[in-house]
Amino acid sequence: QVQLVESGGGLVQPGESLRLSCAASGSITRINVMAWYRQAPGRQRELVARFSYPNTPEYADSVKSRFTGSRDNTKNTVYLQMDSLEPEDTAVYFCYAYGVWYTSHYANDEYWGQGTRVTVSS
Repeated sequence: QVQLVESGGGLVQPGESLRLSCAASGSITRINVMAWYRQAPGRQRELVARFSYPNTPEYADSVKSRFTGSRDNTKNTVYLQMDSLEPEDTAVYFCYAYGVWYTSHYANDEYWGQGTRVTVSS
């Protein structure tokens, strides 16, 4: 079993920055994919960024020039630096993990964090 705990959300003004963190805990030796999704009110959950092991990023077109991220595989943690935030970035941001090497075996398991709220408003 894996637990994902996000942190770093909050209320900021347009143009400001936030840094999200997501730490995975459990009997893990490696996670193949760690990603960030977001869900705005009344909208479907969408992919923001994904990071394939060891640290290969992919970003949604809507954030590509403003968001950057990385993984620290020694801590099973993924980060998302969000710059030049816009009101359209307002959403609950969820951490996601897929493909887990446990200490005893591998499984195509997937996990979601509880979400952290980001609000961009003047």
